[in-house]
Parts: sequence; structure tokens; C-alpha cells
Amino acid sequence: MQRSDEALDRALATPERVPSHSTRLGGMEVGPQVQSWKVERAYATDLPEAMRAVSGSASAQLELLLGGAGSVPAPQLYSAWADRLTGDLARPGQSVVHTAGAAGRTVPAFRGTVRSRTAASGSDTVTVQALDGAERLRGPASLPRPYHGYMWGRPVATATWCVDELLRQGGIHSCPPPRAPAVDPADTKPFTALYASLHGGFNATHGQPEFVPSPSTYDWIREGAPFEMALMPKEAGLIASWMPRSRFVLPGKVFQMECWVNTAMARGNTIEMSAVFDQNGTKTGYIKASFDIATGKVQFTSGTTGGSQQALTPWTLDTLASLRGVWHLGFLVDTAATGSVVAPTVQARLTQPDGGYRQSDKVRFTEENAWQPVSELHKVEVKTDMAVECVQVTDRVWKDIDSYPTEEWEQRGQWTKGAALDTPELPLFDIPKVSGSQWDVITEIARASMSTAEFDEQGVFRWRGSSRFTRVPTVPDLTVTTRRDIASLTVTEEIDACRNHCEQSYQDWNGIKAVTGEPILDTVVREIKPNSAIVVQYAMAEDDTEVGPPGVLDDSVSNEGHQVRFGTAKTGGTSVKGEVSVGCWRDGPTYSVRFANHSAASVWTVTKDGKPSVRLQPLKRSADPKLRAYALSNSTSQKYYGKQQYTAPSGDWVQSVETAAALTKAMINAGRYPVPLLGDVEVLHDPRIQLGDVVRVVDTAGAELDTLAWVVGIRTTHAAGSTPQQTLTLRGTAFNGVPADAGLAPDAPVDPAYGQQRKYQRLAAQYATLDALTKQAVSYRTLLETPGATA
Repeated sequence: MQRSDEALDRALATPERVPSHSTRLGGMEVGPQVQSWKVERAYATDLPEAMRAVSGSASAQLELLLGGAGSVPAPQLYSAWADRLTGDLARPGQSVVHTAGAAGRTVPAFRGTVRSRTAASGSDTVTVQALDGAERLRGPASLPRPYHGYMWGRPVATATWCVDELLRQGGIHSCPPPRAPAVDPADTKPFTALYASLHGGFNATHGQPEFVPSPSTYDWIREGAPFEMALMPKEAGLIASWMPRSRFVLPGKVFQMECWVNTAMARGNTIEMSAVFDQNGTKTGYIKASFDIATGKVQFTSGTTGGSQQALTPWTLDTLASLRGVWHLGFLVDTAATGSVVAPTVQARLTQPDGGYRQSDKVRFTEENAWQPVSELHKVEVKTDMAVECVQVTDRVWKDIDSYPTEEWEQRGQWTKGAALDTPELPLFDIPKVSGSQWDVITEIARASMSTAEFDEQGVFRWRGSSRFTRVPTVPDLTVTTRRDIASLTVTEEIDACRNHCEQSYQDWNGIKAVTGEPILDTVVREIKPNSAIVVQYAMAEDDTEVGPPGVLDDSVSNEGHQVRFGTAKTGGTSVKGEVSVGCWRDGPTYSVRFANHSAASVWTVTKDGKPSVRLQPLKRSADPKLRAYALSNSTSQKYYGKQQYTAPSGDWVQSVETAAALTKAMINAGRYPVPLLGDVEVLHDPRIQLGDVVRVVDTAGAELDTLAWVVGIRTTHAAGSTPQQTLTLRGTAFNGVPADAGLAPDAPVDPAYGQQRKYQRLAAQYATLDALTKQAVSYRTLLETPGATA
């Protein structure tokens, strides 16, 4: 139910209601010009109608009949050929906000955009049809498909993560979005090198996983998450790492690492964020920040992996230890340098649970063992004892540390939360290939996972998993009765709503590993001119999964991996490190690599002996997963209703027997007995009712019914000068008990007399002579099929 107030509640409880509504097109109020309106919401699914509540997507539609203003008819104002000054009010894509209520009090009823307008010539009516937030998800769906899930034999994401990612592509966010997702050709603006929401998966919007921990070591939690969902370790010291989508260089500009944590949800006291850099040979260096909530200390460390380091004097922040709750933690690193070695300058930034902003002094590493040689970003690592969400690394986040504003750090006014998710379901070892629009794929996932997807009246997207309709409610949101609220009611119980043998196919990924595919070798030595960038596109097989940007080799290492070498001359020259940032992205079969040269001299993609040095090494799975099935039956239901089978459509979203078992159990619980469907329930208009609400239906006039039911469809219509009419489609929350057939002896499905014939002995006993038989005038059929008395 939508939130209301006392005034609206009283208005809806009165015998005589005065309807109210407000309609805005393009932010302009047009309510007085609305001749009639209609809003429809319902779950769409391929399940039988009476089972539809447990699965599917819902997209609300609004239809307006819009009249003119004064003496000017509506077609002249709002048709496709109307003057833009007035016509843009109802153009396709224009914003629509509609509210409805009574006695001057309204609640949200619809928020979306115009899809079409139709002007009837010679009339005073323009028909405007609008769609809710689903219209924002008409872009092409694309999901990153890393190899790390089956390489580690661990889930890399969930179906919920995929839904969240598709929403983000449509500009609908459930947590702070990437700061700078677009590529800047000039390489001067901020650029997101890594963005991992941690909303049910380690897969990343930008970048990709490097190390994926075992699922036995963590949970995905919503209760206590900073925004929507968080990674929660089961023990202290959980480690996860990612490779960036751009291997930006040292020396460079100012980069930032950040995340959101809930320090009240902790298994220990610290969280560490590290940027690891690829140095000469096989050496790596790192710059790390550690936040300790027990002591309130923030510690910076820089050094060489496995070697020496410098730890700066900790910065003590009293509130970090005393205030438990949601913290925004991060730090800035200035990597500017004039020579071949970087002495990093660092600063911590934090936003407290109470909204207070804190920052440390800017400090520079002064010891040589902390200085970083020219290198490229290799990976990003997080080691956490507490719930963490939204890990992000931004290169060139600001021109310098001192002028970086607080409002930019906190992303004030840059986003609005527009989505609410449910507990993650359907763990994925491999992200399925997708096609169609983002809304098409979300609908596909909803059906595969027995979930529901919808935009509510405020425009907020809501994703609810299969457990939503498995808990039988005990308290209704609203009660409607035939004595006052219900004008008509139809109750239907159908055998098609019964499914007592359910099967779910699934992919078995056990034993599947990552193997190397056919390498892609460049055929051209490419020049990258000073302070410029080039983008090179390579063809990649559809079966090859995502690979990150190639690593940058130097002359001390020789191998055949995913790599590139930059030389000072077209013939080979000396290898170059820390001068060229390498980024990548993939669009279907096209893998694009961007080389940006930050030096004052040209470099070439060339090996030591003068050959093209770009070598891309795709990875793919070692074998296709085996397709198996999991089934459950209910023998009691089959006794009364016979065997009624439902086989869920096979797909790529169910990738473990545990998931298949959970879905099958949900299916059979929903359909083992035919749950009644209450259709065409005409009630007094109540704008507070939402899809998924629980309504108590009391019928004292017809069916003598008193039951709880879920709202699975709503249609509301209103014409000016009349009373709004609302029709609900309801699905019972439970079946009406197991059949008893008391006092009944159901007939067998086959006539027991079928196939029985009179035996000769019985015929002779009844008719001793032929004359006795002919006197009866018995037909031949009766003679054979009637058993007659025993001899």
C-alpha cells in the first residue's frame, strides 16, 4: 500500500467521495484539460494465469484523453504538427506524472514518458499514451562476461547483479554511479578505471574480477547495506581483487580509490584498499590505505610487493572509532613527477554516518623505498572485515588534491536512487549471452528466476525474488467487502492452475575450467604520437569471454601472454614503461584497445626484433556445461487432480542443482493445488492499492467468501464528471484445503462395463431354449454387452 495521510484516509472512508487528480506533462499541469484517464498494471508471464503472481514483469500504461484550452481545440495545440511551443507538451518521450485521490488529496498513480499521441481531426480530443520507467530501458542490453567464474569454480555474479547492471545502463541507480564512465579522447577529463557495485556479484561494470573468493566466506546482505546491497565477510580478512579497464600510468595525475562501508556490520576492525602497479620484470608495487575502526587510525603505506616499504604516521580520527554506521571512505593519490620515479602524495577523505565530512592533511612519501618507478596499474585489491559496497577507482579525478571540492567527493546532486533490489538469487559461473533491450532481458530473468520486476507509482524500480509469494500473509493491507466496496466479483478455479509435477533444467558447471583460445596477433607496427591516442579494433570470437587490457612488457621479460610492448623506434628500440595507458572495451565480436601516449616522443607497438607486439590472448571455457534437470512431485495432489506437469523453459540462468531445487520447490508450492483467481473485482477506487498488496475479500452476497488474496492486476479508469472505476485481479494466497470428496464416490475414468460380454454359460442359464430367447426380442449388442445374472 502507498503511504497516505489522515485526510485522504478519511476521504476514502466517507460514503460520498469527491474524486481528485493531477496530471503534469512536461512539468506543466494539464489536469483541467483531461477528459478521461486510465491506468493499467499487471504482471505479464508465460505461466498459467492463476500462477502469474509468482513471476513476471509489470509495465504500467497510462492513457489520457486531452481536451483543448479555451476556444482552441486539442489537435491544434498538441498534435504532431502543432506549433512546438504547445505541441512539445505531449511529444513522444515527454515526462508524465499523474496522481489520484479524493477530496483534494492525492497520491502518486503513474510516472513515465509519452509513447504516442493521436489527434482526431475535427474533434477536441488528443489521445496520449504513456509508459512507465520501462521506456527508459529500451537500449541494447549488454552484460560483461568474464572468465573468472569458471576459472575459479566460484560464482562471479547473480541474476540480481545482472538486473542491477541493466538498470544502471538505463540511468537507473541503486547506489552512487560511476563518476566518469565516458572515454575522453583528449585524456584530460576524469575516467572510471574500476566500478564494482557488489550488488550480488564481483563482476564489474567497468573493469573485471581478478580474484573471486569462495562463496563459503561471504554473504550478500541488504539489511545494513550502505545503500542497497553489500558484500559481508563471514570472517575477518576477506580479499577480492579486480583488474581495471584502463591501465593508467605512473607518473600521471590524481587518482582516487573509494568505497562505502557499514562499520556496525563487522567481523573485525579494518578495511584496506590497494592499488597495485606493474613495474619492470615481474615486480609489482603498491599504494595502500588502511582504515581501523577500533583505533580510529588511517594508515598509508607504499612500497614494493615482497620488499621494503614506508608506512606514514597514522592519522587519528576519533569519530572513526566512536561512530558506528555507514561511512564513505576513500583517498586521493597525486602521482605527478618530473623524473622516472614517483613520490606519491596522499590524502584521506571520509564522510561520517551523521553526514560530517573529514579529511586528513596532504602527506608525501619521503623515503626512497616508498617511491614508485614508472609503471602501469595492474590490479585493485580490497581486504575487508566489514560490509562493503560500491568500490570505485577514478583516474584524473581532479586536477589537484587541494582544489578537489567536498560536493564532488560526495557526488551531490549527481544521482537519485531509483531502484530497490531483493536478496540475490541464481548464482552465475558464466554470464549468459543476452540480446534485445534491457527491459526484454530483465523480463527474461524475472521469468527464469520466478521473480517480479516493476516500476511503482513513484517511478522506483522494484525487483522481488521468488520468496515473495511463498510466505502466506496473515494480515491484509486492505479489506474490501460486498456490503460497501465490491460492485462485482468473479471467482475462478481451473485445472490449468494446478502443477503437481514440476521440472527445472539447469547447467552443471562442475569440472569446467578456463582455457586459452586462439591468440589474436596484430599484423601492423603502430605508431602512437606524442600526447595522443589511437583506438585499434580486433575481431574476437563470440565464445571468447572478456579479457582486460593487455599488460605492458619490458625487455627483462619474455613470454606469450595477453600483452603489448612499446618501443622507442619502429625497428624495436628500447622498451617503454609508464608512458602509455592501455584501455579496452568490447562490443559483441569487436574488441577495442586504446593506446594513449603521455610522453613527448612517439612510441611504437613493436617487439625487440621489429615485429608487431600486440598479442591478445582470449580465454574460453574448457567444455560446455552439461544440461540436467531437477524434478519434484506432489502425490496427494496427483491423487485428486491427476498428473499436471510444468516444465520451466530451459535457459542459461540456472547454473547449479541447488538453484534448480529452490526454483522447483517454489513452483510446486505455488501450483500443487489450483489457487482460486478472483477476477473482475470492481471496487471503490482506492489509489493506495499497489501490485503485490494483500487484500482481504469478504463476500456476504454471493460466494460467502472471506479470504486473503494478492493483487496481481489493477485497472483504473475515470471520465470527467463521473466516479473513478477500479478493477482488481486477485490471486488467492492459499488454496481452499486438500479435497475431501466427503460422501462422494467418484466414477472411474473408464466405464467399468466397457469390454465385458455375456458368457455362454450365463446365456444358457437365462434362456434354456432358442424360443425363450427370441420371445425377449433382445438386440445383438445387448445380448453381448449385458453380463446378465449368474448361472
